[in-house]
This record gives sequence, C-alpha cells and structure tokens, in this order.
Amino acid sequence: MIFVIIRSAISMFFGALNLLIIIRAVLSWFRPRGYNRLYYDIERVVFSLTEPVLAPIRNVLPPIGPGIDFSPLVAIILLDVVKRLLLELLGGLARL
Repeated sequence: MIFVIIRSAISMFFGALNLLIIIRAVLSWFRPRGYNRLYYDIERVVFSLTEPVLAPIRNVLPPIGPGIDFSPLVAIILLDVVKRLLLELLGGLARL
C-alpha cells in the first residue's frame, strides 16, 4: 500500500515538473504588450521552480544561435529517465 502511494507521489512530482518546464518554454515564446502583472507573477513563479533544473543543463549545453535553447527538451528527457529509474527501484523494493 505504501509503495503505491510513493509511486503515485513520484509520478505526480515529475509530471508537475515536466508541465512547469513546458509552461516555461511557452511563456518564453510570448510576451504581452505593456505591463501585465498576472503574466509576470506567473512567469516569476514558474522560472523560480524550473531554474534549478534547467541552469545546470544550460551550463553544459549553451543556447544554439540567437535564442534557441534545448535545455527544456533535455531536462524533460532526463527527468523521465530519473523517474523511470526511481519507479523501477521502488518496484524492486516492493518485491522484497
């Protein structure tokens, strides 16, 4: 029972983080005209939650050309690998 709860929590955490990274990428494509406080508040929260994941990737993989940043794509792939590894380890522990 506890392993099912932990498995669900891990899946939800990584799913939420992936969603935030996608939202960040979409926010970087669109800028509102003038000042929009709601937009900038959302952007600030999303950036503060995703920057710890994206910054180390950007240090290894700098942007290509004028503003093409592949770090969100790499982060999503790496997060999926880490999630699968954690769930596999948890499944192994549940079988003991």
